[in-house]
This record gives sequence, structure tokens and C-alpha cells, in this order.
Amino acid sequence: MKTNGGRRRIRALGGSRLPRLWRRMAQKKYLQSKLTQFLREDKIQLWKPPYTDENKEVGLALKDLAKKYSNKLECCENEVEKIMEEIRCKAIERGTGNEHYKTTGIATIEVFLPARLKKDRKNLLETHLHITGRELRSKIAETFGFQENYIKIVINKKQLQLGETLTEQGVAHNVKAMVLELRQSEEDARRHFQVEEGKQNEARLEERRIQRTRRGLEILAERAEMVVDPEATPYLDIANQTGRSIRIPPSERKALMLAMGYHEKGRAFLKRKEYGIALPCLLDADKYFCECCRELLDTVDNYAVLQLDIVWCYFRLGQLECLDDAEKKLKLAQECFKKCYGENHQRLVHIKGNCGKEKVLFLRLYLLQGIRNYHSGNGEEAYEYLNKACQLFKELYIDPSKVHNLMQLGFSAQEARLGLRACDGNVDHAAVHITNRREELDQIKKEEREKKRRRLENINHLKGMGYSTRAAKQALHQAGGNLEEAQKMWWLNDSAPESNSRQHSPSRENIDQLVYMGFDAVAAKAALRVFRGNVQLAAQTLVHNGGRLPPDLQLSAEDSSSTPSTSPSDSAGTSSASTDEDMETEAVNEILEDIPEHEEDYLDSTLEDEEIIIAEYLSYVENIKAAKKN
Repeated sequence: MKTNGGRRRIRALGGSRLPRLWRRMAQKKYLQSKLTQFLREDKIQLWKPPYTDENKEVGLALKDLAKKYSNKLECCENEVEKIMEEIRCKAIERGTGNEHYKTTGIATIEVFLPARLKKDRKNLLETHLHITGRELRSKIAETFGFQENYIKIVINKKQLQLGETLTEQGVAHNVKAMVLELRQSEEDARRHFQVEEGKQNEARLEERRIQRTRRGLEILAERAEMVVDPEATPYLDIANQTGRSIRIPPSERKALMLAMGYHEKGRAFLKRKEYGIALPCLLDADKYFCECCRELLDTVDNYAVLQLDIVWCYFRLGQLECLDDAEKKLKLAQECFKKCYGENHQRLVHIKGNCGKEKVLFLRLYLLQGIRNYHSGNGEEAYEYLNKACQLFKELYIDPSKVHNLMQLGFSAQEARLGLRACDGNVDHAAVHITNRREELDQIKKEEREKKRRRLENINHLKGMGYSTRAAKQALHQAGGNLEEAQKMWWLNDSAPESNSRQHSPSRENIDQLVYMGFDAVAAKAALRVFRGNVQLAAQTLVHNGGRLPPDLQLSAEDSSSTPSTSPSDSAGTSSASTDEDMETEAVNEILEDIPEHEEDYLDSTLEDEEIIIAEYLSYVENIKAAKKN
């Protein structure tokens, strides 16, 4: 791909460079990884003689080894010796910890603190594994000076569950634990009362926001699973790459809804650079995606994009070392892209007509692969991937004046960027592309509205025949929207009990009759309660729904099992229900605010961060090459 006006170089970074501290840390990490490789290849164990004496002090042989490796790496001997001594001390420390764990059962956990604390070492914490997650969080907060209720702990790419023991959560000796703060600011370092109080209030709000996120997504996913009227109630829908709604098997739908919902929420936090809040959402999304079948994950690019976002989040938190399977996630993303987009993107081009916008994903993939290889001591591989990312950046760079020209025509900045990348930077072609896409989406929306209108008409038609609203919805759902078939489902007409019906207690004989037919006793009892003892209707409903009551009728069973009350407490109950409803509405609205209107929002990026990081890491690799030449 070329942009109008020829190829462009990466712009000068000036004051935007990453701090020099990051440069030193990155270079040191590279040397540590490289030296570890050499030690492994040469089968050298620094914690044993002649590199360590009987008093666990450094042996003279270490200096000779440092000289050998510094010549091999063509870098400063003193620096190599210093890093090798650190590796030796850590190995002894680890060995001592292993012996201590065997004899006492006290495990060692490597605690990685937020990057803002500028801790350039592992922080070790000893603990029994039978304690709960809450006790471990308390111990970490006390040891390292955090507010206990305002940190989250991530171990093995999962949030620490406070109510379960460490053993139950698979936490083992020598595991890595990452500490996330709910809010970071320059005032965190101050200790006077007002600042601490303000920090606690901020963190408390963040914790509530996370809880609302969970509840909002659950509500929207449940609404999508139930048969609802979309015109009246907002819910989540799943669309394909063209923007059309797609049908997902019920067994997969809720998990996929929650996965995509958490992913969108996490991406919203990523855009605001709130990485500590974003990571828990992304990890939750990964958990729910793993509940979907492999075939489904191989047909959508969402899962691949999530893997990139998780690795990117760890990197931006300065905790890439905590993600042991970063290479695996990046490889998984690459394979998933290949399956979704086809070899050389031919499937993507067939569906969308171009692949320019999706190249943004590959730029980030190559960049993260380059960073991972650099931190693993693989300089040549790092340079190869970073160079790929650099070339893609030159292709995808957009002249701001072109974005401005399209905005003058009434398009948004996001539409302009996506359109220009889809059309190789040609402004006229981009304008036509955006206009055509708008018209296509308008047509899809009209078709969707027409489907909803016909469905409401069918519901009203069935209601005119005597069906209750719930029975009409259920009949249409089971008939796949076919009105004629729904009219034949007369047996569902009694599915909604009258609002003033008394509690019906099914007889033991009727329950036994359904159990004899092969149905579960609990489901049989619930179905008989709904149909007020009618064995035939209960059996037909269970047969049509695989031995279970459908969601709508499960609600009916709960309603019919409750006895109407006219006590004075009714008004208090109504007030409480109203409050709960307001809270649910608030939670849902927060989710909807963060779900982008544009279906290709995940492909839109200014690439400003990527530009800086590409240049920074290329300079690291070039410094290594220059040192070798010198």
C-alpha cells in the first residue's frame, strides 16, 4: 500500500521519547535474557562451584566467565559481571526458597508492583497456600504500602478470588503475582490526610464502576438470551463483518455476549489509558471466550484481537514479565487472523473488498512480537519484527490534511481514517467508500427494523387470537418466526398464569407420571406448577425444550409459586424494586456508552503510541548492532 505523496518516514520523536529509565531497564532485560541463554546452552549452574563457594559467596571463576561472555556480546565486561552476579544471587535465593518450602510448606510468591513505584527487582513474599485470597491481598497491601481494598491481584492471568484459598485457585510455590491499582495519580506518593482520603474515594468509585460493569453486561446478555422486544428494551446483538445480525447457538450465545461485552469495556479503558482497570475486563473476556467452542473462535477475529489487547495491556503496565505465555497468545492471534482472513487476506478482500484497515492489527502484532523477542534476548528476530511494524506504519500513516479534507465533507475523523486506509490514502475514493458504507448500513438497519416490526405484528396477531403476550413470544420463538407454525402451538396459550392465581402445588402422582416419562423431578414439578397440574401441557413443553422449561416460563413458575400479599410492607418492597431497577438502568447505560457505534472502531487508531514505541525499540536494537561494530 502507498499513500498519496509518496512514502513517509517515522517522524522525529523529540520530547515524546519514553523515559531514559525505560531504556536502561529494557537494555538490561535484554542482556539478562541473552546471558541466561548462554548459561543454559553451556549448561552452567552459577549457584554451584566454582562460581559459588561453600559460604554461598561469589567465586573467582565468575569473573572469567563474565569476560568470555562480554567478548561474545561485544559489550562492557563490568556490566556483564554485574548482571551475572544478580542472576547467581537470584538462583541461590530461589534454591533456598525451594528448600524452605519443602521443609516448612511456606511458599514464595514473586510480587510485581506497579511500574510507577520504579521497582527494578522482584519482590518476594512468603506465605502459606492454605490462606484465602483476601488474606494474601491484605498481606501484600501491608508489606508494600497499599490501601487493601483498592488493589487487585492477578495470578496466572486470572483475578485473585478473595473467598477461595490459594490452593483452590491453583496458586503454587514461585508463582508470579501482579498488583493492579484501581487509580493512579501523581498525588499517590503524598501521605497527608486529605490526599489519602481523596485517593480512597477515587478507588471506591472505581470498584463500584467495575461491579456495575459486571452487572450491566449480565443484564444485557440475559436480555439477548430471552425473547424481548428490541424497540422497547436495549440489549446486545452480534453482527458479522458486514454489520448484519447473526444467529448463534443458544449454548454459545450468552458466553459470547459476555466475552464481547467485557472486551468492549476493556477496550474503552485502554483508549483512556486506564490499563489497571482494563486488564481485569480483558481477562474476564478471555475466560468467557474459552467457554465457546473452538470452531466459533476460529471464525471470528474478536478472539485474536483480544489476545493482542491483553499482551498490549501487560506491556503498557510494564509487567510483560508476568505474562508467561505472551508468545503463545501472539502466535494464537496470528493463527486466528489467518483462519478468519484467509491466506494473504483473500477471504477478507472477498467479503469487504479491501484489507487496508485490518493491517493496523498486524502492525500491533509485529510490534508486540518484536518487543517480546527483544526482552527474550533475541535481537535479530526482534529487529525483523520491528522492521515489519515500521514498514506497515509507513504504509498506514495518514496525512492529517487528508483527514481534515474529509471532515470538511461532513465525515467524522474516525470514518476518514478508516476510509483512507481502505482506499490507499486516496481522498476521493475514500469519500465514495464512506458514503457507500453509510448507505449499506442504513439499508441493513431498515431491514432489521422491518424484521422487528413484523415480529411485533405477529405478536399482536396471536394476542388477538387469545394468546397472552408471553405465550405469543414463546410460540414465535419456537416456530422460528413463522406465524402459521406459531398458530398451531395452542398448548402454549395457557403458559402464562393469571396474575391473581393462587399457588398450585402439583400432586405427587402427577410428578411421578412425568418422572416415569424420563423428565427430571425438579423440572417436572416446575412445569406442573406453571400449567396448574395439566400433565399433557407440562409434558409437551418439556419435550419441546429438551426437558427444561424455557426462560420465559421459568419466570412464570416463580410468579405462580408466590402468594399475593397485601401487607403494609408492599410499599417498601415497591420502593426497593424501583431502586434496584434504577441501579440496573444505570449499569446498562454505562455499558452502552462504551460500546462504539461504528462497527470497525477496533480497527481505528491514530498509531501515535505505536510510532513512538517502534522508534524506541528499533533504537535499542540498533544500539546493540553499533556496540558490536565498535
